[in-house]
Amino acid sequence: MFPRTRMRRLRRRELQPLFKEIHLHKDCLIAPVFIDERIQDVTPIEAMPGQCRYSILKVSKYAIHLRQLGIRTMLLFGIPTLKTERADTAYASDGIIQQSISGIKKAVPDMVICTDVCACEYTTHGHCGIIGNSRDGQDIINDESLELMSKIAVSHARAGADIVAPSCMLDGVVFWIRAALDEVGFDNVLIMSYSTKFASSLYGPFREAADSAYTFGDRTTYQMDPVNGREAIRESRLDADEGADILMVKPAGWNLDVLAMVKTIGLPVAAFQVSGEYSMIKAAAERGWIDEQAAVTESFHCLKRAGADLIISYFAEDMARWLDEES
Repeated sequence: MFPRTRMRRLRRRELQPLFKEIHLHKDCLIAPVFIDERIQDVTPIEAMPGQCRYSILKVSKYAIHLRQLGIRTMLLFGIPTLKTERADTAYASDGIIQQSISGIKKAVPDMVICTDVCACEYTTHGHCGIIGNSRDGQDIINDESLELMSKIAVSHARAGADIVAPSCMLDGVVFWIRAALDEVGFDNVLIMSYSTKFASSLYGPFREAADSAYTFGDRTTYQMDPVNGREAIRESRLDADEGADILMVKPAGWNLDVLAMVKTIGLPVAAFQVSGEYSMIKAAAERGWIDEQAAVTESFHCLKRAGADLIISYFAEDMARWLDEES
């Protein structure tokens, strides 16, 4: 009771570092990277200032740069030259991601490579699976698409991926991928499931970056309604039961309550700070309305406080530099 209990005693400037409950470190950072088969160099992404698409050659050099900064994990997204109705190029042995994995591993053997397992970048329609007719019109055919996701995951593992990350939110996808990987001897490859992925308004810049905009409908039949918290936790629990090694909440910054609940499941949790969150901070900082470093650092602390073990963010490279400056 006041005056004996004075909370401000803990906040004396010289004592503040002693009582920090959250500490950021580089090992929790995952850098998402876009690789474009159609280019030969590096192309800036207009909707995401500071971010680029890389050619296969340039992404290996970028991986060296990231590792020198202390970032040990990359999440790869591929943009192929050829898109098809059934995403055939997504699991080709000489596909954009498969070649990139090989190149990165040669350049940086200890880089942990995580790959996005999805079809939206590889399909002509931009949806995350095989399309067919349903009672409600055209939509993803769930079970037929599971075989496609399994092929993609196995092809990434064969190329050297350490972690595969199915992002399509199809029922049973973790179970199918785990079974497919184990069947061909990749039982040591981890699955990071996009276990709670909301059909968010914050993905617009990503769709430009990954060339993955859909040509009809929306993704609300397979991604989560942002208003449904109980359903979100159920999705993550199901993926844990199916064999996921890491669970994910996306977008993370707007769903800290869900992130905290997913943490109670007991698996490592990844928080994806998505393209819209990145671009909003960038836009406000460019106008002088906020301090970019302070805002990003605060957002990372909040993600960690809510329960994130890993943070996937387009600010990963910046954060690695800022942490160096603090040390």
